[in-house]
Amino acid sequence: MNIGQAAERCGLPAKTIRYYEDIGLIRPARRANGYRDYDDGDVHKLRFLQRARRLGFSIDDCRHLLSLYEDESRASADVKALARARVDEIDARIAELQSLRATLAHLISACHGDDRPDCPILDDLAGVGRPRKTPVGQ
Repeated sequence: MNIGQAAERCGLPAKTIRYYEDIGLIRPARRANGYRDYDDGDVHKLRFLQRARRLGFSIDDCRHLLSLYEDESRASADVKALARARVDEIDARIAELQSLRATLAHLISACHGDDRPDCPILDDLAGVGRPRKTPVGQ
C-alpha cells in the first residue's frame, strides 16, 4: 500500500510516517519506481508508535520499545522498567503542575481585582516587589 493508504489505516499523517522512516523507526519496502510500499506489519508498527507517543514516550523510548517488541527473547522486566520510568516522569510533572496551580491560586486570591493599579500577580512576575515611582521633588 502507498503512504496515503498506510496513513489512513494507522491514523497518522503522512508527514509523521515519513519522519519515522527518516529516523529509522520503520523501514517500508520500496517498489521498482522508488515509492514506499507499506505492508500490514508496517501499519502495525505505526499504530504501536502512535500509541506509545500518546502515552508520552520519547522517540528514543519508542525505538527501545520497538526493539523489545521485536525481540522474542526479551525480558518483560525491561519493558516494565521503561514504563515505570515514564510513570515517574508523569508523577514529577503532575507535582510541578500542582505547585504551579497552588502558586497561581494564591496570587489570584491576593489580587483585589478592582480598578486599583496595584496587582500582586504582576508584582510576583516582576520579582520581589515592584519598585515604586518616586514623585518628583522628593
